[in-house]
Amino acid sequence: MSGETPRTLVVFHAHPDDEAISTAGVMARAADEGHRVVLVTATAGEVGEVPEGFLASGESLGDRRRKETEDAASILGVTRVEFLGYHDSGMMGELTNDDPRCFWRADLSEAAARLAQILTEESADVLTVYDENGVYGHPDHIKVHEVGVAAATLASTPVVLEATLDRDHLIDLMSNVPDELRAQMEMPEPEEMDMGVPSSLITTAVDVGPWVERKRAAMRAHASQIPEDSFFLQMPDEAFNVAFGTEWFIRRGVPPGTRETTIPWP
Repeated sequence: MSGETPRTLVVFHAHPDDEAISTAGVMARAADEGHRVVLVTATAGEVGEVPEGFLASGESLGDRRRKETEDAASILGVTRVEFLGYHDSGMMGELTNDDPRCFWRADLSEAAARLAQILTEESADVLTVYDENGVYGHPDHIKVHEVGVAAATLASTPVVLEATLDRDHLIDLMSNVPDELRAQMEMPEPEEMDMGVPSSLITTAVDVGPWVERKRAAMRAHASQIPEDSFFLQMPDEAFNVAFGTEWFIRRGVPPGTRETTIPWP
């Protein structure tokens, strides 16, 4: 990212901790380069799971995850944090998908208007959402794509980036992990991967190598969902840097063969 004029990056995510995993490097990089970073989260992740006794007396999981989001945002240099106020829908096919409060059931026009208001207030230059399949098929992630694209149209946001994973890179990376380590870290088999998109569809691969430690710290801030013994935090430093040193996007409106290595500020 470059440019003397400060710009505004709005990242839109489904649940607390999604930002730490998907776009934390870009967020920290943008902030360090003098740009304004705004985090918008659709839900508070109310249907996540925590060990018995993890929460304080009277504390809800949503309350804890909001606090964790604020802590992670501080680590990443985020200026503003907003929650759209919808309820976590849970994984696809679960009964929680039928909750009328959940994001999956939200009226598209209403949700897009809520986000568009923030985009307009911020005069957003760039908005990140997810790819059409929500990276891995989660209903709230798919809804982020739909709502984000609609909101960007309402607010005339010039650049929309769909956060995704480079599936070919991921499969190659996991194929080279020793079987013993894969079993120890409870990693899925590469052939079972159905995440992200093929490399040919990636338009924007942002180098966030210098910011991976901040990214890992942001993950650690979400302790209710990413405990110290989790896959992400168990990874050796070198492997973590290789796995998370690049963040991938599809830039809407440009040909699939486009190859960008920084956020394309308008």
